Amino acid sequence: MGAALKEARRGLGLTSPNPAVGAVLIIAGNVMARGHHRRAGAPHAEVECLTRFGRTIPKSATLFVTLEPCSTTGRTGPCTKAIIEAGVKKVVVGALDPNPKHAGRGIARLKKAGVDVQVGVLSEECCELNESYNKWIQTGTPFVIAKCGMSLDGRLTARPTESQWLTSTASRKDAHRLRARVDAILVGAETIRADDPRLTVRGQPAANQPWRIVLSRSGKLPGGARIFTDRFAARTLVYRQIELDVLFRELGAKEITSVLIEGGGDILGQALDRHLIDKLQIYVAPVLTSGPSIAFAGNGAGSTASAPRLSRVRYERIGMDLRVTGYPTFNRDSAEYSREPFV
Repeated sequence: MGAALKEARRGLGLTSPNPAVGAVLIIAGNVMARGHHRRAGAPHAEVECLTRFGRTIPKSATLFVTLEPCSTTGRTGPCTKAIIEAGVKKVVVGALDPNPKHAGRGIARLKKAGVDVQVGVLSEECCELNESYNKWIQTGTPFVIAKCGMSLDGRLTARPTESQWLTSTASRKDAHRLRARVDAILVGAETIRADDPRLTVRGQPAANQPWRIVLSRSGKLPGGARIFTDRFAARTLVYRQIELDVLFRELGAKEITSVLIEGGGDILGQALDRHLIDKLQIYVAPVLTSGPSIAFAGNGAGSTASAPRLSRVRYERIGMDLRVTGYPTFNRDSAEYSREPFV
């Protein structure tokens, strides 16, 4: 299953609105064929893997796949049919299909055809791989990631006359890898006015360019801004006078499964105050700037006891910076509210 996960990761950021899926065919303990889903409309991982093997499959073969094989016809035919017709006798599945309409149906069809099916191998890793898709397919709204680079004193910027960069080149490269895996990047109008950012994916070959979403109260934005004049201008959307939760519902209806909030502090603060953030990825630079822009400049928690905390926290040093990744746990109506992993 580890090999299948490695295959699946090759499709991250490329398959939306479909999940990233990997498959490997094992015979006598050896990987004989591999496959992954490359893009929506392309063959699914199981079909690519079996096609690459290209010959009669022995009864001793086992197909490992990170996600339950589909059982219905969509952009492609059902994988369960392809598996059965190929003569595969044993299938190991990482995670069940999170789609409420389909969950378990693929497993049932395989078992009915006499296929030996095992479910739940490395299930946590397989679920986390598609956390954005999992939330979107169950709720109709995108998985929201809040990302920022900040100083030790919680500032997003240095003083106005100084360089805009607080974090290291290594951290910025890492952030581009995150951009390459999301469907949309969200910023506020002030970020466009002050920084004129490109909001593009750089240094990631073959990556798709996410939609660029700008939230503005007035709609008064500089017409010469790079997001309106570069080759990706058609992938820029401006929303006026709209609440974040309404915006996310609209984006979900457009099959945008994940949104990366990159700033500024007001947008980050609003999302945090309204409990709309599913995941945080923060790069902390070892500097104190006393800059003017505060990260997560919202209302804040009413008390320390009710303050949101992170679960499943990961810390990683990148250059001289610290990357902190985690999932917010909120307090709602005096009862602890924690977003469980979308599975």
